[in-house]
Amino acid sequence: MSAMWSQIRGVPAVTFLICFAAYGLSQLDMALFSYALPVMRRELDLTLTTVGIVVGVAYTVGGTFQLLMGHLTDRFGRSTMLQLALGVASVAVAAHALVLGPVSLTIARTVTVFSGGALYPATGALVTETAPARYRGLMAGLLQTAYPLGWFAAAMFAAPFLTLFGWRALFAVALLSLPFIFVVRRYLKESARFAVAKAQTEKRSLSSSFGALFAPNMIRRTITLFIAQFLFVVAYGGSSLLFPTYFVEARGVEIGSSAILVGLGNGVGLFGYILAAYVGEFVLSRRNTVVLWTLLGATAFFGLIWGTSSYSSALAAFAVMSFFFYGASAVKFAYVAEVFPTHLRATGLAFCSSLAVNIGIAIGPLSVSAAVEAYGWDIAFSALVGVPLITAGIFYLFLTPVPSGIDVDQVQEHFGGKGD
Repeated sequence: MSAMWSQIRGVPAVTFLICFAAYGLSQLDMALFSYALPVMRRELDLTLTTVGIVVGVAYTVGGTFQLLMGHLTDRFGRSTMLQLALGVASVAVAAHALVLGPVSLTIARTVTVFSGGALYPATGALVTETAPARYRGLMAGLLQTAYPLGWFAAAMFAAPFLTLFGWRALFAVALLSLPFIFVVRRYLKESARFAVAKAQTEKRSLSSSFGALFAPNMIRRTITLFIAQFLFVVAYGGSSLLFPTYFVEARGVEIGSSAILVGLGNGVGLFGYILAAYVGEFVLSRRNTVVLWTLLGATAFFGLIWGTSSYSSALAAFAVMSFFFYGASAVKFAYVAEVFPTHLRATGLAFCSSLAVNIGIAIGPLSVSAAVEAYGWDIAFSALVGVPLITAGIFYLFLTPVPSGIDVDQVQEHFGGKGD
């Protein structure tokens, strides 16, 4: 432990903590919409179909704009764009308090998605570029635990806040993220690797940066990563957003007990994030850990759907599924962040993670919802969550493993070139 601390203290530790807090604040802001949605629906008279369209449009359009944010992050700097994204996302979430109907809600959600999602490539690039080689995967993986912690923090005050002040006042909480921009500006420095690559990134337009991802020596990893990430998030979005409804409608669980089941299961998933980051760094390669965690998660998912009947068995199976399925996100993120060269890192993250993730979230819940009406919960979940998840694990298997502990600038050698 002392050896690790001696390497990460100083700039790596400060960078990690600031990025962790920024990512957590972003997820807290995004979670407010989920918790306020039932009340918003009643007051604004929104049908489930309308909500689905709003979410689908927001994630599709917002995700597409994240390509621009990724390019700008590679061109103007990680810290600079992190500050901008924090500011825009905080104001966009707070603007939800002013929406009057589906059009204004769609606009607010779209701006929130692309600005909040812009923190993903900025924080990922910073941590990857400043972390010591021996602990890069561990630190990048642990960064992802800010996602469940942000949602958990929002859950702690959302219910009483909604009761006391209403849903419009709840969104004003997002403005608390604005003062953190001054912390980022004061203490978060650009990585030395970015400073070296800056001259190269300044020469690139959006089209040339995007095109570089499809150069002959990059196209295979770009397309494979995009498809794998997309399939994984179709499964994630199609299940995580609908699990509470599934347990109520398909299993007859009372709504409060359903929330407890899902909440406890997701809590266990946090340990899956941590173990995946450790195994990917010190035991297996990150690629192999992603494959293992994804396929074990798919196995546990099928066990939950077809092999449980009691509340206790469903809770146990959900916890195991969450441990592997959701925990895979930690090591996935670390792998994606390191396989692109520094001058394309944020652009690669924006395309293969942010865009793929947002399109997957837009498609997953809509497709599962439609299939539930036609074929029932078990068939819909199996076909549109379990099968895509297994397929994602197979696609990850076709990616090149990267040995742990090597300098991030040496990673490109394992792909047969510099990736330019």
